[in-house]
Order: sequence, then C-alpha cells, then structure tokens
Amino acid sequence: MILVMLGTQNNSFHRLLEEIDNLIKKGIIKDEVIVQAGYTKYSSDNMKILTLISKEELEKLQEQADLIITHGGVGSIMTSIEKGKKVIAIPRLHKYGEHVNNHQKEIVGKFAKDGCIIGIDDVKKLKGAIEKAKKFEPKPYKKNNSKMLKLIEDFIDNI
Repeated sequence: MILVMLGTQNNSFHRLLEEIDNLIKKGIIKDEVIVQAGYTKYSSDNMKILTLISKEELEKLQEQADLIITHGGVGSIMTSIEKGKKVIAIPRLHKYGEHVNNHQKEIVGKFAKDGCIIGIDDVKKLKGAIEKAKKFEPKPYKKNNSKMLKLIEDFIDNI
C-alpha cells in the first residue's frame, strides 16, 4: 500500500494527486493508494481519499504502508522516517500557490542529502522516484537539532 500524506495546513497540493492518478491510470502504480488529503480537494476512483483523520488512524496507515509519498512538511517526513519507512517527498512550491514560500525545498533537500528519503523537486519525476524506491534503503535519521533549528530560524526570519 502507498500512503500519500499532504499534511493539515490549509494549502492544496492538487498537482501531486493529479500525477499519482496519472501513474495509476498508466499502470505504473499498481498498489492500493490511500491519501490523507487534508485541505486538498480532489476526486478519483483510483485512490481512497481521506480528508482530516485522527493522529492514531494516520499512524496505523503509516505502519501499514510500503511506501509513503508526502509533501515537504517536517512532521510528515519525520514521523515516516522514524518508522523506518521509504519516503518520497515533494515540496509544495510558492509559484503554484501551494505555500507562502519555498522553505519545503530546503527541508526535502536536507533529508534527501542525508540519505533518509528520496527527494524530488518536480511531480513529473515521481515515476523515476517510485522506481528508485524499490531498491532504496533509507539511512536512519540522526537527530541534529542545531541544523533543524537553523533551518526554522532562517524560515522565520524570511517571513
């Protein structure tokens, strides 16, 4: 099962769900896909789409997932890699009105550079990332709060 996590902020990530839907229609994704959509309004017969669900229900889905595809939110990434899951993360981008700025690019880049996740910067690269995930062995996340705090401080300073 593939779990897609879009977080709980009031930001849409429609283009990611469109790409996943296209990959299902093309037969590239054959697994069951469950989406925690949050505020993203999307309809598809190819995926089970849930809006806001409890933390406990989300954790159960994370445990069951073979692969997690998520936006670039720290919470979604952290809770997934702490469970030892293979994660593909795609940042929401300001140019599409998906977020107030591009801080998720930095977050995804940092976790990808550390080998904890597969990070991509464009939904059109999702097919390749899914292929890569089949052999990907994520490195365990090593907490380094000073780097994460610096990232957060930089984000706050640029608001």
